Amino acid sequence: MSTQETPLQHVEINGASLAYRIIGKPDAPLFITLHGGRGFGSHGSDFRAYQSLCDQYRVLSFDFRGHGQSSPTPPYTFAKIVEDVEALRKHFAGDDQAIICGGSFGGYIAQQYAITYPNKVSQLILRGTAPSHEHEAEALVIIKQRLHRAPMASVDMLRKVFSSFKDDAEMALVMFAIGPLYSEGKYDPDKGLESCRNTIYRADSHNALYSEEEKYFDYRDRLKEITAPTLIIVGEKDWICPPSQSEIIHRGIPNSQLLVVPNANHSVHHEKNAEVIQAIRKFLG
Repeated sequence: MSTQETPLQHVEINGASLAYRIIGKPDAPLFITLHGGRGFGSHGSDFRAYQSLCDQYRVLSFDFRGHGQSSPTPPYTFAKIVEDVEALRKHFAGDDQAIICGGSFGGYIAQQYAITYPNKVSQLILRGTAPSHEHEAEALVIIKQRLHRAPMASVDMLRKVFSSFKDDAEMALVMFAIGPLYSEGKYDPDKGLESCRNTIYRADSHNALYSEEEKYFDYRDRLKEITAPTLIIVGEKDWICPPSQSEIIHRGIPNSQLLVVPNANHSVHHEKNAEVIQAIRKFLG
C-alpha cells in the first residue's frame, strides 16, 4: 500500500489536531517515526521510507504541530512536541512501550523523548542526527566545500536555515536552492521543484524552534540516561549532521550501535532504503 493509498487521519492531541498515517496490525508493536525539518518537514517522507516494516510493526508517522497538515497550534517547542509524542504513544499503544525512530530534527526530539520517558521506549533508532546544536558549525564548514553542487545557494542561506526566515516564501526559495546538498545521487531539479511545490513551509514554527530558548539544545551530558537499545544510522556523506555527530551519540548511549552507510547523505533512509530497512529488522530482532 502506498502513502497515497493509506488514508490521512487527524487526532486531537494536547489541544492540537495532528495529521497522521498508520499501517500494520493493531496488535503489532508500535513504531513511531519522527520527521526532520523544523517548519517544513512532514510525515510523508518517513512513512514512505519505513512503511515496509508494517508486516511486523504498526508504523505510525505524523506531522508535528505547526508542520505539514497538522494544525498551527503553538507553542512550538521541543518539550511540547515530546509531550505530543508521549500522548500519541499512549493513544495508540496504551501502557505498552513504543519503538521510536527519529531523523535529523526528529532525532533531536527522539533523544529528548528517550531521556524524558526512558521506560516508554523499547528500542530507539536515530538517523542522521546530532546530540547538540554544535553540529551547525561543522555543517557551515562542510557547505563551503560543497557549495559548487548547489550554485543557487550561499552560506548566508544556510545561516537562515539555522536561525530565522523573513516569511514562508523566503523559506521555500532557500530550501529549493540548497536541495542538491541533501543526496549523493544525481540531483533532478524538476523533481526538486515539484517537491518544493508540495511542501508546506511555515516560517513561524521554524523561527520559534530556532528561538534563543530552543536553538541551543545539548543532550551530550544526558545521553547516558537513555536506557533503550539504540541503533544509530548515518550517511557517510551527511553534511548537515555529519557522522562525527553520530559518533558522539554512540559514545554517549551505553547500549548503542552505529552504522555508517557508504556513499549516502542526509537522506540515507531513501538513498539506501533496502540497507537501512535490513539493518533495522536485524536490530529489532
